[in-house]
Amino acid sequence: MPSRAVVEAFSAVVEAARYVEAIEQYYAEQASMQENQAAPSVGRDVLAERERRTLSRVQSITCERLGPILIEGDHVAIRWRFTFHQASGPAGTLDEIAWQRWEGDKIVEERFFYDPGQLGR
Repeated sequence: MPSRAVVEAFSAVVEAARYVEAIEQYYAEQASMQENQAAPSVGRDVLAERERRTLSRVQSITCERLGPILIEGDHVAIRWRFTFHQASGPAGTLDEIAWQRWEGDKIVEERFFYDPGQLGR
């Protein structure tokens, strides 16, 4: 079960837009990450590289946590809003719920729930 202090520290790294660092520091070596119903990506190095590719396609991504972090045993739920800033054109936003399973102080499974229609707006 993660400590609240560790989960809050993880959240602070994400909110500071240090996304790759968050993965490298807080995800277990064989962690998985899943977008809605898509097949999960597995392995911390794979997840970090996937995040680098996402970041390379935009000028920047900002994040804010919406509401409290919910912790129940090994499970954590966090509501985020990500804003994707493009070099030209309007910014896009994505509101999502991250549902995580932790083992100790590391995330081992994470699944994101969001309306994919947000991505085209």
